[in-house]
Amino acid sequence: MGKDQRPIIIKKVIKKGHAHHGGSWKVAYADFVTAMMAFFMVMWILGMDEETRKSIEGYFAANPVGVVQGFASGVSPVSRGTTPTVARVQPLKFVSRSAEEGEFRTLASKIEARLEGSDGLGSIAAQIEVVVTEEGLRIELIESKDGETFFAFGSAVLEPAAMRALRIIGAQLKESSKSPIVVEGHTDSAPFGSAGYSNWELSSDRAQAARRALASVGISSSRIQHIRGYADQRLREPDKPLSPSNRRTSILLPFSSDMPDIQGGQAAPTPGT
Repeated sequence: MGKDQRPIIIKKVIKKGHAHHGGSWKVAYADFVTAMMAFFMVMWILGMDEETRKSIEGYFAANPVGVVQGFASGVSPVSRGTTPTVARVQPLKFVSRSAEEGEFRTLASKIEARLEGSDGLGSIAAQIEVVVTEEGLRIELIESKDGETFFAFGSAVLEPAAMRALRIIGAQLKESSKSPIVVEGHTDSAPFGSAGYSNWELSSDRAQAARRALASVGISSSRIQHIRGYADQRLREPDKPLSPSNRRTSILLPFSSDMPDIQGGQAAPTPGT
């Protein structure tokens, strides 16, 4: 090596890793997020009305139909030694509607099977329509051009076959359902009667006759929420106002979520109500 050459020095730098901090911060962060979620849920619930809060309480405290067990303040249900009191609250509507649709479809099948298997109805059974609609379960006794009639022309007296059909329907409703009932009468647009007795009175009287037939098999009067006479204001075939199918009697079991619209006792048979 010459005197002008310097030795080459190689330095090795060893990088040291950061100290391990552990996962405690993750736990703290998760607790913070949970607390924030709980806070916003409480604020959301506080903004609801009392009925909705009770429904949610019942849903989470017991089961989806809103049954909640209540105890006196400071009393433990374990130390009571007796069956806790049960307070029922209004079911959540979205749960009730879905459950009711299934119940109504089952009930519709039972009514149809009972009508088809009954003797003495003849062809009139084919003129009874049982269907679940947006309103609820609707059972309609519909007259046809070539079929039998449920009422004599211009009369509110039920024909024998129609009376038997309504009693069969009423027996199934008594056995399989506790839902409120609305009875409706409809006519076609053919002018009838005079100013003192028109299609308005006729449709209301026919609805009342159907109600009496249901009562004859034990349907409680407390289940009858409304008696409605519509005359020709709700035609089944609007483009054929004189069609016999517009003359019909309807039995409606409304969805419970729609019940605020028809609460109360039996409505008077006011035309168009």
